[in-house]
Amino acid sequence: MFLLSRVPFLAVLIAPYVLGAVFAGRYSASLNWAVFWTGLAGALLIQLIAHYSGEVYDLAEDRLSVTLEKNFFTGGSGVLVENLVVPQKVKNLIRAVLFLALICGLVLQFYFKCGGWTLWLGFSGIACAYFYSKPPVRLVHRGIGEILIAFAFGWLSVNVGFYLQAGRFNALLSLICLPIAYSAANLILINEYPDYPADKQVLKRNILVRSGKEKGAFLYAWLVVFEAVAFLLSLIKGLPLLSGIFYFPVLIISAFLAYRMLAGDYGDRKKLQRMCALTILVNLGITLSCILGVLFG
Repeated sequence: MFLLSRVPFLAVLIAPYVLGAVFAGRYSASLNWAVFWTGLAGALLIQLIAHYSGEVYDLAEDRLSVTLEKNFFTGGSGVLVENLVVPQKVKNLIRAVLFLALICGLVLQFYFKCGGWTLWLGFSGIACAYFYSKPPVRLVHRGIGEILIAFAFGWLSVNVGFYLQAGRFNALLSLICLPIAYSAANLILINEYPDYPADKQVLKRNILVRSGKEKGAFLYAWLVVFEAVAFLLSLIKGLPLLSGIFYFPVLIISAFLAYRMLAGDYGDRKKLQRMCALTILVNLGITLSCILGVLFG
C-alpha cells in the first residue's frame, strides 16, 4: 500500500495546503485544528485517487517505460507493472478512497460549516484527479493535463487550506500560489521526459509528446522565469520579505535547472533523474519559503 500510494510524493500537496492554513491563521482567522486535519485528510485522499488512477490507466506506458528508459520517476509505483496487485483491486480502492473523500467534504461543508464553496473546491480537485488518466476523458491525453496539475497543486491546494479556515478567498494568496503552480507544471513536465519513449509509442498526447523534448526544455525554462517573476510580484504585493531570503537559494537551483535543460542534459539518464529530484526540491522549497516568511516575517 505504501508503494502503491507513492507516499513521498504526497508532500507536494501537503506543503501548499499548510501554506494556505498558516496564512489564514496569521492574517485572517484563528486556526481550527479539527478543520485543518479533516481538510488535509480529504485533500490527501483526492491525491491518492490521482495516484491510483494513474497506476491503472497508465499501465501500458508504465510497462514500456521500465524497459525503454528505466528511471526512479518512470513506471509509476511499479506495483501493477510487477503484477503484485491486480488492476481490479486498485479500481475498487479508488472507489473506496473517493467515498471517504466525499465524507470529508460533507463534514467540512455541513458540520464545520466552512463555507459555500467547500464542496465545489473538493469536486474540482476530484475532477482533476479522477479524469487526469481515466478514459474516455483522459485529460493527460488532451494536452491540458499539465495545466490542471499546476492548478491543483498551486491555486487549489493553497486556497483550500485558506478557505476552510477563513471562509473566503484572498487576492494576495492567489498571487502567492502562482510560483508554486509554475513549479508544479515543471515538475510534471520534467517527469514526462523519462516516460517520453513509452508515451510516444502508446500515443499518449501529453504536452511533451506534442512539443518534443527540445521545445519542452524551452517551456521548462520559461516556466522558471514565470515562477521568479510571480514570486517577485508576491513580495511587492505583501508577501513578507523574509520569504524572498529563503527563496533565493531555490531560485539559484531553478535557474541552474533551466540552464541544464536548455543545454540538453535531459538526454543523459543519470542527469535527468537528478534534475527530476531537484525540480521536486524547488517546488517544495518555494512553498516552504512562503510558509517560513508568513510565520516569522
